[in-house]
Amino acid sequence: MSVLMTLRVTGDPTAVEKLGADNGALFQGVVADARSRGVISHHFYGNGAEVFVVDEWPDEASFQGFFEHAGPRIQQIMAAAGVTAEPSIEYWRHLEVGDDVG
Repeated sequence: MSVLMTLRVTGDPTAVEKLGADNGALFQGVVADARSRGVISHHFYGNGAEVFVVDEWPDEASFQGFFEHAGPRIQQIMAAAGVTAEPSIEYWRHLEVGDDVG
């Protein structure tokens, strides 16, 4: 069963969007690497002072392999967002309770 990976950092969401607009190739390179390693879905979110990433992966090991390999490019994105601390990464498993929508 797949897992959700959440990554949360203090940073500037607007700077991440600007980097994406100015250097889309950087983001597309990371996405291509993620796809080759099995990512199922990937989304960035932001609020006033945080960046939040939600991915779905086949398992934790798939994400960990990707994150180690793509580390320098991910660090470039984080630096552009003003991130200075390590991200908080968590894994979540789906609970079968019979109320899924979508």
